[in-house]
Amino acid sequence: MFPWYVLALLAPGQGSQTPGMLTPWLELEGTRERLTTWSELAGLDLVELGTVADADAIKDTAVTQPLVVATALLAYEVLAARHELPADLVVAGHSVGELAAAAVAGVLTADDAVALAAVRGRAMAAACDLAPTGMAAIMGGEPDDVVAWLAEHDLTAANMNGAGQIVAAGPVDGIDAVVAEKPEFVRKVIRLKVAGAFHTHYMAPAQETLREKAKDITVGDPTRTLLSNADGQRVTSGADMLARLVDQVTLSVRWDLCMKTMTELGADLAAELPPAGALTGLVKRELKITTAALKTPDDLAKVAVVLA
Repeated sequence: MFPWYVLALLAPGQGSQTPGMLTPWLELEGTRERLTTWSELAGLDLVELGTVADADAIKDTAVTQPLVVATALLAYEVLAARHELPADLVVAGHSVGELAAAAVAGVLTADDAVALAAVRGRAMAAACDLAPTGMAAIMGGEPDDVVAWLAEHDLTAANMNGAGQIVAAGPVDGIDAVVAEKPEFVRKVIRLKVAGAFHTHYMAPAQETLREKAKDITVGDPTRTLLSNADGQRVTSGADMLARLVDQVTLSVRWDLCMKTMTELGADLAAELPPAGALTGLVKRELKITTAALKTPDDLAKVAVVLA
């Protein structure tokens, strides 16, 4: 029915949140009720957090993760209600955004995705308190050279984001060292304001907590093309995707490989669910394709133009 283009729908991860990001979406009929249900599942007031809470209040990992997933899924439900989306939609999420992506692809219900995000967020926040760790963004440099340099400081490439961006994670003294050192082969090193070393072995306790929660989840096989952060490949089994979601807590995010697969699948347009901006920026620089950051309901028209 839509043979002339391939649409990739992207779900962002932690760090993309902004104060008031839910406000324009809650002006739509039924959305406040949806958020109220998800608030009960998450044990948080997502309406307040997404409308009036300040930046400090929503940067807590235990809060951010369910809030980001709920925001993406709320916007997706509005998008799907307004427009017929192509059956061959490509779906991918970054880090905790994979939970939203799994729901869009039919592996999880939206309710289960938000509930899992709340468990994940609380468990990862608790794991951050066990050791002094941190993260830093490395801009520029050949990936192999950057990874080898990080290893010298006991750091892991937690996010291989492509477009010249790698996020390092590990002990605080290692982060201090790479920020101070910044060799000539990289352009910039930016210390990130995060609670700990996500996507490393430091998150093992959180992984086990999520694994226990996942035992109660019923999954379906993906009904759309769903890409995995683990290797960028298409996942065809719901059980496999759930296992990957659990393992991903301690594994590197290979967004670079997800973008590579998008290219192989012929993606012409990448639309990012809110809180949008980070992933469309990476895709625009790396793939040179049309992007649409869906930050407000008015932005849905950007996708509608293509669907028309």
